Amino acid sequence: MDETYQIYVNRVAQLTIQATYQTQLQNIQKSPKFEQGKAISFPGYTVLTPPQIDDTLNREFYYQLQAIQQQLIEQIEPGMLTWLPPESFHLTLADLIWDKRYQEAVQDHPSFDDKIKACIQHSFDNYPKINLENNEPKWQLFGLLIFPRALVVGLVPCDELSYEKIIQLRRAIYQNMDLIGLGIQQQYHFTAHITLGYFSENISNLNRDKFASILTNFNDKWLETEPQVLKIREVELRKFEDMITYLPSDDNPKIEL
Repeated sequence: MDETYQIYVNRVAQLTIQATYQTQLQNIQKSPKFEQGKAISFPGYTVLTPPQIDDTLNREFYYQLQAIQQQLIEQIEPGMLTWLPPESFHLTLADLIWDKRYQEAVQDHPSFDDKIKACIQHSFDNYPKINLENNEPKWQLFGLLIFPRALVVGLVPCDELSYEKIIQLRRAIYQNMDLIGLGIQQQYHFTAHITLGYFSENISNLNRDKFASILTNFNDKWLETEPQVLKIREVELRKFEDMITYLPSDDNPKIEL
């Protein structure tokens, strides 16, 4: 399902232009993951880079991302988004299972948590067999993107090898037959992003033209500055309770890329 390197870069670039913003803003919705600015229960599993609070490798990158979020908070009308705490910032590499599907899976398989950990460990064990150079993938911040329920920063690979490493990891995960047997399948094209905030119940009052202009101005400024780069050295499976709480554990499967 995932695209070639060049198709991916072209698609993400298309998502950062003002005309695309104008179209997407017609379809934004309140996120069901938050109520009155607070995260609600939304349990599940994901494969991600360590959240900002645990990531010592990318401190400068996340410092800059936090500054960007703060500037957006100052420019966007209050109450339009529920902004995520910077310590929860992370890059999701493979969505797995969440919310009602996760709750149903636990009911059907009482040892589901152990099974999903075993499946992901198996995928990680198979990944090193792929003959790729031993360099950590690097992805650069490219621009702000509008998702149906969230405002995010999009990332593109710094080179084709960085892209291929992540796509091969996703294949090792999503083509794992034991994981498919648990009812987990790939559902989306990969769009590398870090979420800054989710749209709130107040979006009916959003000035969409102004919002699109703010995002475009941010993207124009980034074209004139040194790209901010996220280094992806370690990836792990984590359980989450909601969209700000990703639980560390000594028995979470991990892999160094």
